Amino acid sequence: MMSDKTTFSDFEREAMRERAAELRKTKNSEADLLEKVAEMPEAEAQLALKIHEIVTTVAPELQPKTWYGMPAYANAQGKTLVFFQPATKFKARYSTLGFNDGAQLDDGQMWPTAYAITALTPAVIKQIETLVKQSVGR
Repeated sequence: MMSDKTTFSDFEREAMRERAAELRKTKNSEADLLEKVAEMPEAEAQLALKIHEIVTTVAPELQPKTWYGMPAYANAQGKTLVFFQPATKFKARYSTLGFNDGAQLDDGQMWPTAYAITALTPAVIKQIETLVKQSVGR
């Protein structure tokens, strides 16, 4: 019998199903990403589209894809580096811009790898541009 600590939530199970479907696809590309964005509520879709524009402009070497049903961007080895987690994905209070361990954000002994996003002001856009550039080693 599984304890509550090892039971996945409905949201986590859905994310795993989406990831399995992604892996079965022969092509996981920008079209897949934009399809996921189109399914989002309007406010989240606007955030996702602006982040997509930022990432593809400042780090064109990253490949758009989906990752666990979320918009994401992979390096040349296919490893997800950057992803956008909409708030509704897991019924969270805010959307998140996240970076996986391949991102070159290292800063001392501890550094953030996820950032809450509630609005895209000019200052936030600049910060995202800086983080994405840093994540790819620029």
